[in-house]
Amino acid sequence: MQHDDPRNGESTHRSSKKPKISSQFITESDIRDEFSHHHPRVARINNGSFGSCPGSVLAAQRHWQLQFLRQPDAFYFNSLRDGITASRKIIKDLINADHVDEVSLVDNATTAAAIVLQRIGRSFAEGKFQKNDTVLMLHCAYEAVKKSIQAYVTRAGGSVIEVRLPFPVNSEEEIISELKKSIDEGKSNGRRIRLAIIDHITSMPSVVIPLKELVRICRAEGIEQVFVDAAHAIGSVKVDVKEVGADFYVSNLHKWFFCPPSVAFLYCNKSTTSSDLHHPVVSHEYGNGLPIESSWTGTRDYSSQLVVPAVLEFVNRFEGGIEGIMKRNHDQVVKMGKMLVESWGTNLGSPPEMSAAMIMVGLPSRLCLNSEKDALKLRSHLRDCYEVEVPIFHQVPKDGEEGVRDKDGFITGYVRISHQVYNTLEDYEKLRDAINQLVEDGKTCKMLFKE
Repeated sequence: MQHDDPRNGESTHRSSKKPKISSQFITESDIRDEFSHHHPRVARINNGSFGSCPGSVLAAQRHWQLQFLRQPDAFYFNSLRDGITASRKIIKDLINADHVDEVSLVDNATTAAAIVLQRIGRSFAEGKFQKNDTVLMLHCAYEAVKKSIQAYVTRAGGSVIEVRLPFPVNSEEEIISELKKSIDEGKSNGRRIRLAIIDHITSMPSVVIPLKELVRICRAEGIEQVFVDAAHAIGSVKVDVKEVGADFYVSNLHKWFFCPPSVAFLYCNKSTTSSDLHHPVVSHEYGNGLPIESSWTGTRDYSSQLVVPAVLEFVNRFEGGIEGIMKRNHDQVVKMGKMLVESWGTNLGSPPEMSAAMIMVGLPSRLCLNSEKDALKLRSHLRDCYEVEVPIFHQVPKDGEEGVRDKDGFITGYVRISHQVYNTLEDYEKLRDAINQLVEDGKTCKMLFKE
């Protein structure tokens, strides 16, 4: 990779300085105005799925879109590359990367997974790796990541080892213990673990993983490369890629960092990045390094990649900036989770310190949630009948284990509640009351199917 390529952020043009935090912090009224485009009646406690974008950032996005529509050629030749470079420089500083050329902007974490796993698949197909060498991942890895492994790795001769994540989880040590067991399995019969895929925050069920310790163990065990799927990380937990020590780290900017969909950054450690790492969409910039390949994949809307400076201005309106927002969201989601537990007589899916801006809350056993189909039906029922949007997880009991009980039976379902700056107490009270109403009316998931 040519580090002096001006398209890669090494030109004499410098991005604007980090905006100063105003002495007048954002007010609750300002927050309501920024998110006034949200449906006014819906209790939206699912920021984790699609994120949220404030009005001021949407205005910045519209500005970039109009620049393109007014004069596409001038936009392409004069504005696009510098704008993307400015965004990459901000991300580089936020995640404590050494070089801007370690940061690429891509559509989402799924695209980043394809970039990394296509490279692993080529190594199997070209004979650089032995057949049945393996990739290690958590069993609750995002489904798109599992599909990428299927598409690029197993069809090329690689195998997969899944680390069973205990849930409900009581301590980090439980996760660490399961990782060590799976590494031993992966290295059996002379196999080598070529790549470990570790979530920073699992999606469903949502748990903050002891990432630095897991990466350290992988290194000590001789695992060649580590890819961190941190789709939910930036904006909800501290991200320091040098402290983490992984080869690859991806996080969506549209989930918890207020960008419009869709945009993510992919960090590739400079010492492990090679010329055979490519964007899956091949366009004119093929061979010029991943950051440049990613900056042009053909005619499309690049505005979500260009608004990062506007996002930084927005978050710096809050006391403490992004760190203040992270603390606010964590404290509130734990508080709301405990309120629901007290009302429903259930449990949290993890200790508060193993949550970020999402937390799992057990549902009353009297709902009789016994399958993924039940979970989807209940979620739809809450949306359609109570105007509550929240994901629901079906907990499959392990063989020989009874699981967690409430006063009426075993807890087999959990809601994953999110907290973002626009959420209010009334959102969670609406969810609380909806579930209590179903229980009081004697409704079960089986009965909901008949409606």
